[in-house]
Amino acid sequence: MIPRNLTGKNCVENVMRTTRRGRTDDSGDAASIDEPDLKRYARQLRIFGEEGQKELKKAKVTIAGAGGLGSVTATYLTVAGVGRIQIIDDDVVELSNLNRQILHWEKDIGKKKAESFADKLSQMNSEVEVVVTTERICEDNVAEIFKDADLIVDAMDNFQTRYLLNRVALQKEIPFFHGGVYGFEGQVTTIIPGETACLRCIFPESPEGETFPVIGVTCGVIGGIQATEVVKYIVGVGGLLTNRLLIWDGVDTKIEEFVVERNPACRDCGDR
Repeated sequence: MIPRNLTGKNCVENVMRTTRRGRTDDSGDAASIDEPDLKRYARQLRIFGEEGQKELKKAKVTIAGAGGLGSVTATYLTVAGVGRIQIIDDDVVELSNLNRQILHWEKDIGKKKAESFADKLSQMNSEVEVVVTTERICEDNVAEIFKDADLIVDAMDNFQTRYLLNRVALQKEIPFFHGGVYGFEGQVTTIIPGETACLRCIFPESPEGETFPVIGVTCGVIGGIQATEVVKYIVGVGGLLTNRLLIWDGVDTKIEEFVVERNPACRDCGDR
């Protein structure tokens, strides 16, 4: 059974320059790999080599939401060596966040979530540029916020904002990595505008707003898959979760996949 439309966390701006499974930054600046890089990334260089690491170093990834999913995706993309990570969230840390939002600690309560992320990520990998945006995404600012974006990670907790991300990703042809959680359940899909079903094709209507149940371990599973998809896309290896919705059932420890198709009548990506 496909779970009720699941979730992530709150707010967005920029990311990776012309990325399309190994597509590179169009600025003309070649990323170089130095001796510290060879040591830091030695184990993953065995997978995709120096050229793959250069692609990661050139990449600019925007993560929408500094909550449970954002904590996991931001951590693994930082330690993998993504060159620039932008975190967007306008919320502040609360005690009730700490069961799942693992980049926020007790000392961070009351602090802006995006700033809390930046503090931790910069200590994990000082070579990664971390950009903080504390603006809430809305219809009036989404086009401006994403004017230079090349890749979007959906770590949000509501579908109204997700639909805004979906539309801007379609309009600007930005790869869009969706993840959601609900209790012990989660879902992931990768959306390539013009090639795959979009988020609205998969979920035509938004679920009713609610304070949904969630446990941190589910964010770990789903966020880890999202980060994996992003890395594979950047370095150009393996198959992606395109036109497929992966469903994680943590209660029974099962993974299912559903084929999804583009809807020609979709409000966001359908034929006009």
